[in-house]
Order: sequence, then structure tokens, then C-alpha cells
Amino acid sequence: MPAATNKIDLLAVFDKDLAKLRKTLDGVDEAKASLSALDDDTTIKGVIAHRTHWMGMFHGWYEDGVEGREVHVPAKGYKWNQLKEYNAPLYEKGNETQWADLLSDFEAACDNLRRFIASQDNESLYTSGAHAWTGKWTLGRFAEASGPSHFRSANTYIRKALRNAK
Repeated sequence: MPAATNKIDLLAVFDKDLAKLRKTLDGVDEAKASLSALDDDTTIKGVIAHRTHWMGMFHGWYEDGVEGREVHVPAKGYKWNQLKEYNAPLYEKGNETQWADLLSDFEAACDNLRRFIASQDNESLYTSGAHAWTGKWTLGRFAEASGPSHFRSANTYIRKALRNAK
């Protein structure tokens, strides 16, 4: 699926992919939230905790950039090839959190990211170089990676974990 190139398309893909994920999550309760795929020990809880965290990271990057602070992408002390190490405690924390709390935090993060996207104009979202910290990517591409792209991969993983449990 090609990345969105304007605000309208970004909001459409956000809504579409989140709706699919929400439909999958409708069938998940506290017990099922602890399931994982056969080839991966990451639980459904961990996946949702991870996605919630990364939406928050997006806002942190943006705010740091706007305030003129150094932006640490992906995170201070980490490179993109070290995400496994960075994400491990996120998954673990998710495993220790009540499912209802994870879902509530996830929904709040989704609402926050969607409101942010809606508040931006096409120039801010899709002009290369508009935000120095985004490098070759645009702000809209970072927002898509933090939201819709993560929704799609979460939905695929969760469906796999649920299928494996049957």
C-alpha cells in the first residue's frame, strides 16, 4: 500500500485501518489479550502497549522539534537497528497491565494522533524539509508510520494470535 501524500488521504487511511483493528479487538478479552503467535512470544497486550507508546513518541518528536530541542529519533541512545532492545520493555510492561487500561490508553492515543493530523495543513504534513527532524520523510509519513501502518501490522499479528489459539 503506497503511503498517503495528503491530509485527506492520511485521515482516510487512519480511519480505515483503525476501524479494522478495532473490529479485531472487539473479540479480545483479558484472557485472549495474553495470547501470542506460535512463532513469537509477543502478546496481544504487548502489541497494543507498543503501538500506544509509539504514537506518544511521535508527539514527543514533534514537540521537541517545535520547541527547538534536540529530537532523538527513534529514541535517545537507540538507532533504528536497535528497536528490538528498545521495544522489549514496552511489551513486558504491556503484559503486566490490565487489558481495559491498555485499551483505554490506546484509544486515547489514537484520538490524540487523529486530532493532531486533522489540525495540520497539507504543507506542514507533506512538505519535505518542513521539519528538520524528519529527514527524508515528511511529518505526514511519520504520522502514518506511528498510526495506520502500526494499526495494520497490529491487526495482522492479533488475528494470527487469535487463529493460533483455536
